[in-house]
Amino acid sequence: MTNEDDKPSDPSLDDTDQRILALLMTNARMPVAAIARRTGIARTTAIARIAALEKRGVIAGYGVRLNPDLAQPAVRAYVGIAVDPRGAPDLVRLLDQLPQVETLCAVSGPVDYMLTLRCRSTAELDRLLDRIGAAGGVRQTSTSIILTKRIDRGPA
Repeated sequence: MTNEDDKPSDPSLDDTDQRILALLMTNARMPVAAIARRTGIARTTAIARIAALEKRGVIAGYGVRLNPDLAQPAVRAYVGIAVDPRGAPDLVRLLDQLPQVETLCAVSGPVDYMLTLRCRSTAELDRLLDRIGAAGGVRQTSTSIILTKRIDRGPA
């Protein structure tokens, strides 16, 4: 969880850990020497601190953020799914196998899951929605196509 300054808010992290994490969240490939220099600690201390953060699970992994102009499929959509409780495990397994699924969240309210899909075309989205709607236990789906992203404060 982050606060308004976009720094991790874990109370067990000291200021140096917070600064290291902020630097890594900005650029996960930042050289350790640069992290050490910018935080005012020795390079070996920076290495040990990063390793400790990884071991404690504070740093869960590193990833790639693609250039949205080059990698953004033509169509993205939010899909709300209402499902019978007994059908939920099979639905989650199905969705996990679909490469178009970007996120799946269990939510409260009139739907049980919110799904984000990334498709190359509306035809692909239509086929995918038919497949999801036909899955066992699915009672209803509701789809909203994403037109533009106005604010993005998500992690890199």
